[in-house]
Amino acid sequence: MASSSVPGFTFQANGDDNPRQMSGSGSLCRHLSDSESEICPTAKSLARLCSRDKEERATALEELSQKILVRLGLDRSGSTRLTQQTLLHLLRLSRSCPLQEVRVRATELLCAAQEEGIEVPRALASGPSAFIPAKEMLIEGPNQDILIESFLSLGRVDHLTMVMALHPSYLSCFLKTQHALFELDGPLPRDWRHYISIMAAARHHCSYMVQQHSSAFLEAGGEESWLRGLEHTPIKLRSLHTLNKLLAHRPWLITQQHIQELVCARAEPRWSLAELIHAVILMAHTHSLCSFVWGCGLNPEPDHIGGYTFHPPSPSHIPRSPHSPAHEDGRQELVDGAVEVAVLMKRMVELQQQQEEECTQEEMVTRFERERSESIPTAVVRGAPPELVLCLVEEPEFRYEDFAPRGEQSPPIMRAQDYSWEDHGFSLVQRLLPDMGQFLDEEFQVMSNLTYHRMAMHEGVDTYTLRKALWNYIHCLYGIRYDDYDYGSVNVLLERSLKVFVKTMACHPEQTTARIYHAFWRHFRHSEKVHANLIVMEARLQAALLYTLRAITYYMR
Repeated sequence: MASSSVPGFTFQANGDDNPRQMSGSGSLCRHLSDSESEICPTAKSLARLCSRDKEERATALEELSQKILVRLGLDRSGSTRLTQQTLLHLLRLSRSCPLQEVRVRATELLCAAQEEGIEVPRALASGPSAFIPAKEMLIEGPNQDILIESFLSLGRVDHLTMVMALHPSYLSCFLKTQHALFELDGPLPRDWRHYISIMAAARHHCSYMVQQHSSAFLEAGGEESWLRGLEHTPIKLRSLHTLNKLLAHRPWLITQQHIQELVCARAEPRWSLAELIHAVILMAHTHSLCSFVWGCGLNPEPDHIGGYTFHPPSPSHIPRSPHSPAHEDGRQELVDGAVEVAVLMKRMVELQQQQEEECTQEEMVTRFERERSESIPTAVVRGAPPELVLCLVEEPEFRYEDFAPRGEQSPPIMRAQDYSWEDHGFSLVQRLLPDMGQFLDEEFQVMSNLTYHRMAMHEGVDTYTLRKALWNYIHCLYGIRYDDYDYGSVNVLLERSLKVFVKTMACHPEQTTARIYHAFWRHFRHSEKVHANLIVMEARLQAALLYTLRAITYYMR
């Protein structure tokens, strides 16, 4: 998620309330003292650590080490020899850098600092995810190549990337889209792009994403005061509030009137259509990523608030993580698991064989309505979000509500045949934000076709019907109907515990808990659960985009 500096990009300047001209190579070191910036592994020194030339990397690592060791040898107190920021950067490199020589050296430097009497930080989490065992995402594993590429390109490998690396082909495509959204030339400057994502992440109380984009926002030259609250931002950014909250929680309520209020000639300040489509994609992209972050139980980064401590570990034994599934009889679990998976596979085969049987359109609509209106319980509501998030949210009480609550008049259903990504959305995005439609389309296609032909303990399995049921169930929750799809398949293939997880993650991800994650597909690999998370994320992204793009299309007519 960290963004790389891409110098040389300039953007149109048009006043205080509009994107301004700036370089794409904003430096975080402008906030540091001269002595600190000499050794802080950001900016120049980190860029050299990310060199594709092994010799240059080795030289940069040696120089950085020598500077730190020299400062450790100075006759000063620990706090004036090495800053907290430098120590946290070393902690991050020691925990997540896929280059072994960098990881080992960072660990050695932290140990040297500790021997000199300096309090050094330690990571609070044992791995990237609170739900997935760290041993399943070792950076020395088979996905190391893509993690190394990510480090060399972005300067860090975050927890999000490490979990996504369980599916390398998707991660490769995702990183291209991410780079295009935040780094390539476009109508919005880099600091605005990251701040819009901060606003979007705050809607789901996602401090992980808020901290990621806050760092990138400052690195891009953003005003630090903006992070203290929306009241410090330009009016133009604040005017996105209504669209942001609807995109996050009830996108089916977005109309051409919402678009007109932002882009018409009388709007003050006015958004161009190109700027608005860029902002919409940034918001929808971030909302869906919040689903993934919560759904995979991502831990804070080692250098984020909540990800480290300077206190030594307790001498008492370490208690079992509350995120771990409760102990059960392993032998009985294996037998029950084999039976459950066998039943699901049998249902998939039966559905494939029944595809030739025709069903009336009336019956298809009835099955859709039955699925859409099914009562699925949700998790307990979390407490108030942390202050760093709360100050970035207006109307925090505005949350998700069912598309059509029982006993109430439902909004009009969106028929996929009337407005779809393939026939309508793709071309509109390509027209207003060239190439972005192509990036998004590739992402959707990769996710649609992603399969390993296995399921739990079985190999050579055609999982198409299960993946399709997941995708269409999410669109069903968002009021999108495919006339040619039998929604009876959803009820056959998706067990109730899976529906609870999917609905929670897609509609109010901040309420996702470890219990919900461990309750579904108990005998599947964690990589398969991450695959399900990715399907939910992409389906949610497309659904939100479809409603907004349709509103823009109506406005342009």
